[in-house]
Parts: sequence; C-alpha cells; structure tokens
Amino acid sequence: MTRLRKAAESYLDLRRRLGFDLRSPAGLLRRFVSFMEEHKAQWITTELALRWAKVPADAEPATWARRLSIVRRFARHWSATDPRTEIPPLGLLPYRYRRRPPYVYTNAEILRLIRAAEQLPPIPGLRRWTYRTLLGLLAVSGLRLSEALALDQDAVDVSERMLTIRRAKFGKSRYVPLHPSAIRALHRYARRRDRFFPIAQSPAFFVSDRGRRLTQSTIRWTFNKLSRQVGLRGLTDRSGPRLHDFRHRFAISTLLGWYRAGRNAERLMPLLSTYLGHTHVADTYWYISAVPELLRLAAARLERTLGVLP
Repeated sequence: MTRLRKAAESYLDLRRRLGFDLRSPAGLLRRFVSFMEEHKAQWITTELALRWAKVPADAEPATWARRLSIVRRFARHWSATDPRTEIPPLGLLPYRYRRRPPYVYTNAEILRLIRAAEQLPPIPGLRRWTYRTLLGLLAVSGLRLSEALALDQDAVDVSERMLTIRRAKFGKSRYVPLHPSAIRALHRYARRRDRFFPIAQSPAFFVSDRGRRLTQSTIRWTFNKLSRQVGLRGLTDRSGPRLHDFRHRFAISTLLGWYRAGRNAERLMPLLSTYLGHTHVADTYWYISAVPELLRLAAARLERTLGVLP
C-alpha cells in the first residue's frame, strides 16, 4: 500500500468517526489515489487533480466540480503532513447548479414498471417480489431510495402502520405513517422473504436473492433496464425518469390534491416537509415553482386571497 493510499484510508476513517457518510466520496477518493499511483505521482498537484476530475469528458460540469471538491478536501488535510501537496483553488471548475425538473410518473407508468418487475428472473426467486414491493413503496411513500434500502426489519411496524427512518440525510430520523394497503403489501413481502430465509442473513427489510442488503448501484441498474423494457427510456438513452422521481411525484401529487380540494397548502407545507424529511421547508416550496400547474394553482389562490379574483 502506497503512502498516499494509507493517508487516504486514514483520512476516510477519521471522517467516518466524526459521523460523515462517505459511501460515494470514499469510492471517488480511492479512484483518485489509483489514478495517482498509475501516474507514479508522489504528491498531489493541481494539474493532476484537474485531469482526474474532468473524467469522463462528457460529464456534467457539476460532476467535475464535485470530483475536484473531494480531492480538495483531502489535499487540505494531507498538506499538513506533506507540504509538497498542492490544494486546488476554489473556482477552478465553476458551475451554476441547475436543479433537474421533476418527472411526474403516471399511474399507468408505475403499474407497467411494477408488472415488469414481477417478471424479473429467476421466477422462483425472491428478486421479483423485492423489486415489486420496493417500487411500490417508493411510489406511495416519498422515501429516498437510500432510506428504503436502509430499512431494517424492526423499522417496519405493521400494527402501528409506521416506518422508522433512522439516520437519513443530514443524520435526521423520523416516523413515516403509511396507508393500510401499503402496510399490507410490506407484510406480504416480509412473510415471503422469511420463507426464503427462515434464518435472517441480514437485518435489512429488503434483501437480495442471497439474503443480503441491496445496494443502490444494483437497484439503479435494474431500474434502468425495467425503464427501457416498458418504454420510459430508449435503448440507447443515458438519462430518463429516475427512481428519485417517485419522491417528486409523491410531493407533487400531495400538493395538487390540497390545492384542488381548496385546502390551505401553504399552512400544510411544513407537514409535507416533515414527512419528506426535508431540512428546510424551502426545499418543499421548490415544487411549486418546478411544476407549472402547481404554480398556476398557487397564484390563483393568492389572487383569491387578495380579492383580485371573484
């Protein structure tokens, strides 16, 4: 193991002990170290950091900036030990963050995805039931994918119709109540899972055919495959509707329902923000500006409140 690789592992261990979730940054930092080793570089330079950050060449500028920021943090840490280390300056890869417009799945599209999941091989296995139930849960709960995959068996309370989301984004935990039909679907899956694995191989609620906790990369790969199968993506498309758009759909559908029913959506917004686990209610208000119909409904309600409309 090279000196730089030992330093990177020590740095990652330190940040984990401080409470940081480093699943994605850790992988990227290790790739950077491998890049340095391939170039036989003995210390970090700005030129090498930039060359590594701008891969792949057709990636979004935000991706490049994120890769460089991971190297910058490590270089700042390591420079105290190795003064030859160059810390890439801020602003080398500037970009303006643009939030991607949400894709709002129709009920028919969600049903097609679930039906396709039910046909995943092996037919006698648990995999198709796992994906069927997971996609259904994401559609009706607004959970982040990471939250659904992190669910342990004891986090699903059938009697109380409640999920316990532990240490989600920014370390927040919360309770998520579900409709009885959703709880019944989770209960059916749990019984089927326990028949496959009478002795649990993992505390995870959703497991693979080997009984292990599912990974995000595996789920995303399978979802992209299902999306092409049902026509939500072309065979060569590199982008399209995402798993995270299930969360967007849940939030948008909730807000549309409130506005159409004449309810005070602005007063109810903190409830939705809490349910979704947003850090700031402003993150929830974003949906109003992101969806034209919501913006029109919000504007019409404001005009009625001010007495502009009859």
